[in-house]
Amino acid sequence: MEKQIIQTNAAPQAIGTYSQAIKVDNTVYLSGQIPLDPATMEIVSGDISVHIRRVFDNLQAVAQASGGDLADIVKLNVFLTDLTHFPIVNEIMGQYFTQPYPARAAVGVAALPKGVGVEMDAIMILRAPEYH
Repeated sequence: MEKQIIQTNAAPQAIGTYSQAIKVDNTVYLSGQIPLDPATMEIVSGDISVHIRRVFDNLQAVAQASGGDLADIVKLNVFLTDLTHFPIVNEIMGQYFTQPYPARAAVGVAALPKGVGVEMDAIMILRAPEYH
């Protein structure tokens, strides 16, 4: 088993002892993304919908750097400090994903890094090149 570190400047740089993603064979494990602007490494300004979009954009950048796209995500974990925002996640997710949707968990948490209200991580399976 060979682990390949995935790194892209199109997504926020790791702010701790982790990689943006790790690829093992055709499986990619994407680290949690929060609503950081990759250019400034600051939290984007705006409401929770702006934050959710930034998180999906960050996940997409890492997915693409891994050789895939959001459509290749098979498992998505959503962490929210306020579960009343879950309908907003569903609405915005529908703009980034089409069926078949990934398996998903939504978890209410007490706090997230940098005081944000949303974080997401994912597992992606890359298709064989001839089908990509």
